[in-house]
Amino acid sequence: MTTEELTRAIDRLDELDRAAAQALNAGRLEDAERVWAEMHAIAPRNRNALWGLGYAALQRGDAVRARAFLQAAREAAPHDKIVLMTLAKACRNCKDPNGEVAAISAVLALDPKYLPALLAKGALLERHKHADAVPAYIAALDTAPASPEHWPDDCRDLLHRAKAAVDRHKTALFNALSENIARISGDDASDGRWREAASIMSKLSKPYNAEPHRLYVPRMPAKPFHDPAQFSWVKALEAKTGVIRDELMRALQTKGQDFVPYVNLGGGPSEEWRELNCSTRWSVFYLWMAGARDEENLALCPETAKALEQVDQAHIRGNCPNAMFSALAPRTHIPPHTGESNARLVVHLPLIVPENCGSLRVGFEQRAWRVGEAMIFDDSIEHEAWNNSDELRVVLLFDVWNPQLTQQDREIVNTLVSTEADFAKSRVLA
Repeated sequence: MTTEELTRAIDRLDELDRAAAQALNAGRLEDAERVWAEMHAIAPRNRNALWGLGYAALQRGDAVRARAFLQAAREAAPHDKIVLMTLAKACRNCKDPNGEVAAISAVLALDPKYLPALLAKGALLERHKHADAVPAYIAALDTAPASPEHWPDDCRDLLHRAKAAVDRHKTALFNALSENIARISGDDASDGRWREAASIMSKLSKPYNAEPHRLYVPRMPAKPFHDPAQFSWVKALEAKTGVIRDELMRALQTKGQDFVPYVNLGGGPSEEWRELNCSTRWSVFYLWMAGARDEENLALCPETAKALEQVDQAHIRGNCPNAMFSALAPRTHIPPHTGESNARLVVHLPLIVPENCGSLRVGFEQRAWRVGEAMIFDDSIEHEAWNNSDELRVVLLFDVWNPQLTQQDREIVNTLVSTEADFAKSRVLA
């Protein structure tokens, strides 16, 4: 073949290649196949012609013919991931697991993080009920974008399948671990500690540690919920639920406008707080705020004020005490967040709890509110809350000292906070 003839052949192949691509993109597979056949007649080892003819045969259900063309395409382009992935599919349809494994393995040897190949490997192992299917799917999910909304369209269905398989495995492992724990512990689950260990081991949840925004006291156990029986003032507080609820109703009726948004982040809240920012869907009626008494509101609720005087309110300069009626509107979710310090705990005394209201999650544990039963938790651990009902949910919310702190510890907490505040005011640069 002369140089001129070679040039004309190459130009013709380019022209045909573009025509085949246009036909394929327009959904005219038969036209594309005719063009690929013409290309193959001109250049029998042309990668695009061989792949196209294999692809077309695969679409028609002729897996054997497809595999032959795609094996030839692989010989022409041994490092082409698209050719190899299409060959793997043809081998699968031919019930040729060895060929499928070889093609997928070749892709992963070229690119260990190639998502379609990782998913294909997981699907192959799952079809054969192989124990390595879950690790393969986990590798694929780890490679994919974290958020499903950002998953690539061509991998979306397989990624959902992978996630479902991994989730089933995690749940089955968690159930097996929990059953064996129960054989030893019986009804005593140590406040959910070992079930949480099982959940972390099965990767259903992560470890939840104290992550306060401001003051972190090291070497204290991060305990999500504390037993109310360990606090001497709880029974007296719970006994006043009725009268406190009456004062709440009076506040709602006479000073409803003073229930203000709890979340007030200005004009630039993060996405998770956008819905509740400056919104009365989560509103509060302050009795104490950042250590300052609201004398007018306390005067309206004298029995509530007396009850608060009997509890071990945390006194931290510029931060505590805090006390308020906290109202959560129907169908409202408070997103996961953490509080200021693990030096204090937060108390909920539920006053209005609709049926099927929802629950409070602190770390791994999730508990429902019950009117008149105090809940005491460490809000420096990630927590969130739901009101799934069609009615208002209201609790009396206030903070108390973490009982793990001695009196000297409390003084040191205030020394730390005060020194930091004074240092910030002085604007001294070291």
